Amino acid sequence: MTLIKSISGIRGTIGGKTGDTLNPLDIVKFTTAYATFIRRNAQNPTNKIVVGRDARISGEMVRSIVCGSLIGMGFDVVDIGLASTPTTELAVIMEKADGGIIITASHNPRQWNALKLLNNQGEFLSKEDGNCVLDIAEKEDFDYVEVDNLGKYIQDHSFDEKHVNAVLNLKLVDLKAIKDAGFKVCVDTINSVGGIILPKLFERLGVQYEIINADPTGDFAHNPEPLERNLTGIMEEMRSGRFDLGIVVDPDVDRLAFICEDGKMFGEEYTLVSVADYVLSNNQGNTVSNLSSTRALRDVTVKHGGEYFAAAVGEVNVTTKMKEVGAVIGGEGNGGVIYPECHYGRDALVGIALFLSSLSHKGCKVSQLRKEMPEYAIAKNRIDLTPSTDVDAILEKVKMMYKDEKVNDIDGVKIDFPDKWVHLRKSNTEPIIRVYSEAATIEEADKLGKMMMQVVYDMQG
Repeated sequence: MTLIKSISGIRGTIGGKTGDTLNPLDIVKFTTAYATFIRRNAQNPTNKIVVGRDARISGEMVRSIVCGSLIGMGFDVVDIGLASTPTTELAVIMEKADGGIIITASHNPRQWNALKLLNNQGEFLSKEDGNCVLDIAEKEDFDYVEVDNLGKYIQDHSFDEKHVNAVLNLKLVDLKAIKDAGFKVCVDTINSVGGIILPKLFERLGVQYEIINADPTGDFAHNPEPLERNLTGIMEEMRSGRFDLGIVVDPDVDRLAFICEDGKMFGEEYTLVSVADYVLSNNQGNTVSNLSSTRALRDVTVKHGGEYFAAAVGEVNVTTKMKEVGAVIGGEGNGGVIYPECHYGRDALVGIALFLSSLSHKGCKVSQLRKEMPEYAIAKNRIDLTPSTDVDAILEKVKMMYKDEKVNDIDGVKIDFPDKWVHLRKSNTEPIIRVYSEAATIEEADKLGKMMMQVVYDMQG
């Protein structure tokens, strides 16, 4: 059983003892700490907090506790029901709320859930603000309101439609070109909220679609992380030759992966790269991705006359850097597209609409579009941690071993060799060290990653 407190929110497995897992008592404590933080820091407060959730089995239990706790703190709760992460982020902005809580563990398996905490801009809390919430929770430094000051409970299920409208109103989403192309797509929505909102998007885009794992039961048909090893079902469907494009989202619809018409993976790293190539061809500017993302974004950015910048892993780190450098697009190599013209958050709907616009303009197959992108391969490995593992000490030793190479230590340790790189960092969402490596071929990338993993194992004795 696990409880993880990080920049990504409060995340844990359901059940178990207080303080060890995401259980009712801890949900109350962290929700109340967040509400206390908002109360103390809100500028021009509206006394509203938006709550949305994915379709996880534990979601209704967590939702009822979160909403009740917020009402007990005197906040009006705008419950938007089953909703994607980007929908909830936009709802905070549209409602002019003081903040929002997204109940989702994103790509984690079914036994997990989490509270993702938003500010009044519909963006994740900064590290400083997140630490403040954790400090309030640790000290239990909060008071509930008296009966006459309890908040109100409001249900509003209109935000899926509002989200779709926001996407269709983007200047670079070419609705006519998409409709004229007559696309047929196969979609895996992993038994969560993608099965609710994506049909609404496709119908407005004039795209023919077939959805597998559509029912939002939260009982995921396979491991929900949109990686090739988990997507054999939709890849087989694509091999039938009936579809132009395969689309995969994670349970909260902020990550996006494509599958070519021949059933081969487009590559989750290339979701952002391909969308950025389209955006930059129409609007020159800078880009940002995290340290664990492919060099291909840098190459595409330079090709279009912009400058590429790297940020620490974590959506808030990427968005902070994007604002700093005025990036026109950014995101993460896990299939997360952040397009500021819509909002500062990873959004699969935005990614889908921009990708289909690009594909309709080029008039080519998805596999041909992929061949136009710079060619790299990333291997993604992991080292499972024990409670006694001193990750910081290990990473410091790795940094010293490779001090003669180009080393970036703003988030773990990334070693940049002339023709490849490897990045080791402690995960924000799981008790592991992520080991990502990139080279010209997957064999070379995996060899580099496995070599670095062995270095770590040797250090552990």
